[in-house]
Amino acid sequence: MATTEDKPEVGGGTEEWREKLYDAAPERQGELFSTISGLENEPLSSPDTVEVDYERDLGYPGVFPFTRGVYPSMYRGRLWTMRQFAGFGTAEETNGRFRYLLEHGQTGLSTAFDMPTLMGYDSDHERSLGEVGREGVAVDSLADMETLFHGIPLGEVSTSMTINGPAAMLLAFYVCVGEQQGVPPAELRGTIQTDILKEYIAQKEWIFPPEPSMRLVTDMVEFCARELPRWHPISISGYHIREAGSNAVQELAFTLANGFAYVDAALERGLDVDDFAPRLSFFFNAHLDFFEEIAKYRAARRIWARELRDRYGAKNPRSWLMRFHTQTAGVSLTAQQPEVNIVRTALEALAAVLGGTQSLHTNSFDEALALPTENSVRLALRTQQVIAHETGVVNTIDPLGGSYYLEDLTNRLEREAYDYFDRIAKLGGVIPAIKDNFFQREIADASFRYQAEVEAKQRVIVGVNRYQLEDEAELEILRIDPALEQKQIDRVRGLRERRDSGEVESALAKLKEAGAREDENLMPLLLEASRAYATMGEMCDALREVWGVWRETPVF
Repeated sequence: MATTEDKPEVGGGTEEWREKLYDAAPERQGELFSTISGLENEPLSSPDTVEVDYERDLGYPGVFPFTRGVYPSMYRGRLWTMRQFAGFGTAEETNGRFRYLLEHGQTGLSTAFDMPTLMGYDSDHERSLGEVGREGVAVDSLADMETLFHGIPLGEVSTSMTINGPAAMLLAFYVCVGEQQGVPPAELRGTIQTDILKEYIAQKEWIFPPEPSMRLVTDMVEFCARELPRWHPISISGYHIREAGSNAVQELAFTLANGFAYVDAALERGLDVDDFAPRLSFFFNAHLDFFEEIAKYRAARRIWARELRDRYGAKNPRSWLMRFHTQTAGVSLTAQQPEVNIVRTALEALAAVLGGTQSLHTNSFDEALALPTENSVRLALRTQQVIAHETGVVNTIDPLGGSYYLEDLTNRLEREAYDYFDRIAKLGGVIPAIKDNFFQREIADASFRYQAEVEAKQRVIVGVNRYQLEDEAELEILRIDPALEQKQIDRVRGLRERRDSGEVESALAKLKEAGAREDENLMPLLLEASRAYATMGEMCDALREVWGVWRETPVF
């Protein structure tokens, strides 16, 4: 038997250790040791291989460059907001799920809308057939928004809404419900996604061409800076870029590039960066490559702080802060052995917490099969609560900071992101790059590489390409009652019969007239149309007449 005396002494650092000891021990064959993004990992990180400048690269929590967190006390002061995505059927059903989640300890509401709502169509439109309430809640008008938040005091909750093309219309509905409850706009708290650029890049749920869409986004930023100071008008989203097949490097780079494009648009409007930048927020994916994900969040904070301070000249330190929501990776969930998804989600959530997220959604284990049941969504929420209260990871700030491996990975992700920024700039910016299909091709290539690695079993997916079961028990899933679609159609048609049609026509005519000009903020007109109970689809149609629609050149 070998003893410690049999081992050669190592006094020359990591390189000598590798030559004398590591290289003599065979590595596992057939699996990759690189990150999902393809960044190669050395077997050992040490002071010999990693240079860390504490003041420059890490600093302190709540202090530039915010690598270690945006707030001085982080989770010792306040835990992240625990959100669970909810939305299905009509507004009544989703209102019931909201109340259920709040009763079980959720601290913020997160709203999923159905496909017709996301695409700017009312539930009785011919293109909505078969999709109403299937993948989220159907919201056609202010009347639906009133029902959705019935009995939920908007002055006491923080609400997130995942909507992009028609985001301005949904925000108008929400503001009107607040008015009805006696909550002034200045007291409303929450986030609306509004990130139209990532729709062209990844999710494909757009309505209008990029330029008028950016005008509408900037109208919202300007309106919120003036009227809703506690509201986040954009959640710049890498989540959907990652779900479309990108890797962590691309998620980081493309998300931040979009963020800079929104800042540029607001500055061109004449806004001061410190008037709106503190209310910009971000939305990232939490995937399974544990350390790469943590490094991604740390690099993102550092890049955003540097660029807002040095490139855009923001003077308010709050403008430098990247605050972000995280959702565990839906694309990592498997239909095979779905209970294993509980483990995946827990590890992804842990990475988000160790990476310093301000808000977190944990996917339910059955979401690869259907919308989650009450039991599975409660378990997903309990996952966050266990991390918060039982693991001890919240007891010290950035507990992995200073790890040679993590700091090196953070630096490498940052460098890779800047390489992408340079490539995007050479194409003329984000919108020209979208029209050139640059982002779409990069994501397609990354997705192809990853799938090839899975099929070659170089990356193991438990239950999919290794450790499979031949016979799996059928899982009880949530099923949406098809009758709810007709119920929603009847609701929107009944609304049209009851409302003052002359008031609606006048409001829509004003919206079209203003849409044809570029010198008027459309948000007050959308509020006027909402109060008249014009539907979301009618408002979108009014602007479709003026702006047209967008058709993407396919990427093969």
